[in-house]
Amino acid sequence: MDVKSASRTLDVFELFAREQRPLTLSEVATALDAPLSSCFNLVRALKGRGFLFGVGPRRQIYPTRKMYDVAAAIAGSEPWLRRIMPRLEALRDQTQETAILGKEQSGCVIYLAVLEGPLNIRYTARPGDLKPLHSSSIGKTLLAIMKPRARADVLAKLPLDAMTDATITDRAQLAEEIERCAARGYSITRGENVADVMAVAMPVKFAGDTYGIAVAGPMHRMTDQIADHQRRLADICKQIQEDL
Repeated sequence: MDVKSASRTLDVFELFAREQRPLTLSEVATALDAPLSSCFNLVRALKGRGFLFGVGPRRQIYPTRKMYDVAAAIAGSEPWLRRIMPRLEALRDQTQETAILGKEQSGCVIYLAVLEGPLNIRYTARPGDLKPLHSSSIGKTLLAIMKPRARADVLAKLPLDAMTDATITDRAQLAEEIERCAARGYSITRGENVADVMAVAMPVKFAGDTYGIAVAGPMHRMTDQIADHQRRLADICKQIQEDL
């Protein structure tokens, strides 16, 4: 299977996750902007492996529970996340905001766990989301813990796309901001990645790698509570490192 086919396979499952209903082959092809023949071959292969099944007289298709069982088996054997989740849950409950665990991957931040806050207006994201290093709180905190020379090399090559009007796109200004993050031990973003969302993040090290943990929420709530959230975050990071 080539890269395009692998990507399209994942697109199929993400499509069903969004739609949450059986779809015809033509609906799948239209949603994926893919040739009908390609989708036919892909669907036939997935049905042959037991990941899709036919539904109703319109020859609609829908995923079986096989993907769920495979994903559950993978998640159940994950070596570190299941030990960290109780601490992330505590952070979410203490702050009432969204708690996020992320790691650098290929010049971006990948979200590994997202526990959304319980309030109606909250920051929403999903595990697997990719965020820029320069505009996300976790990205900035991961840049801040790099050694100065390594950080300078990364910053020199980093695309500084404007995610919002508040994104720092000046390389010298970003370098100064990262220096401040390094000095105080945590990072803050104010609408730099998502408009009207504020976040605070800190690094945590375990299993030979460095991760970032963030608390994110609407700016109107976070602004007055950012110091309290930072203290709770620091406590949780300390507890995680002691646990592991």
